[in-house]
Amino acid sequence: MDAKSDLFIPEDVLLRKGARKATEIPEHIRNLLQAGHIESVNLTEWLAVDHVFLFQKVTHEWGLGIETQAITEQLKQMNELRIMKIIPTISMQWLNLLKVLTINERTKLFRSIAEHRSDSVRCWAAYIIGQDSRLNLTEKLEHIRPFATDHHFGVREIAWMAVRESISAELSVGLQHLIPWSVDPDPLIRRFAIESIRPRGVWAKHIQELKENPEIALPLLDAVKSDAHKYVQDSVSNWLNDASKTSPEWVRQICATWIQQSDTKHTQRIVTRAKRSLS
Repeated sequence: MDAKSDLFIPEDVLLRKGARKATEIPEHIRNLLQAGHIESVNLTEWLAVDHVFLFQKVTHEWGLGIETQAITEQLKQMNELRIMKIIPTISMQWLNLLKVLTINERTKLFRSIAEHRSDSVRCWAAYIIGQDSRLNLTEKLEHIRPFATDHHFGVREIAWMAVRESISAELSVGLQHLIPWSVDPDPLIRRFAIESIRPRGVWAKHIQELKENPEIALPLLDAVKSDAHKYVQDSVSNWLNDASKTSPEWVRQICATWIQQSDTKHTQRIVTRAKRSLS
């Protein structure tokens, strides 16, 4: 059950830019994606992966086809196959399998999922962490950290989605835990800290308390008000843009204060994008 592969992948496949439409994905690329042999390179490819088929391929590759046959058949009968539904569903099935294994077997299997060559498979691992009721919020954040810094954009997005519900359920505790993340040297960690608590979020349930009281997240936002990395800047400005839908005057005030405190090009960009929905 090795997470690595000796399969030779041509350089032109690895360096491809990716199709703009799902219908334009070449058959050989789609087959490699579906077999879990390569990573997706853009959102089009990421969304095009059939996770049920991939689950079947991976479990067969690992010699778990018989143990998971019933699960595969159950997944095939699902009416809801949108990516943000199917990933948590498959992850929960993995979690149920992991629970009945010995500690050594569980550790080995989870590692194989978490370090798989396919970004889609690593997404399952992130959600396994988020859905594991045996882990408290501190433990979930500790375990999700490698996925928050994954080199693949899709895994990084799934990482914050996987623990967002747990953070929302213990919001005051979650915000305290994330304050050190907001000043972390790694911009991917700083971005996770902000993105995971966006009031509205993307493909995620809204956090009502932050929609009504955005000021409680200010300690994290202040830490990145002049962040040099655009990846973080975009997250901060999107956070404030979310907040502007329910607290427009508060967002205007924060933007004005930030310009007074730190009138840099980075802050200017954040503030400009943050106010884009305000009239």
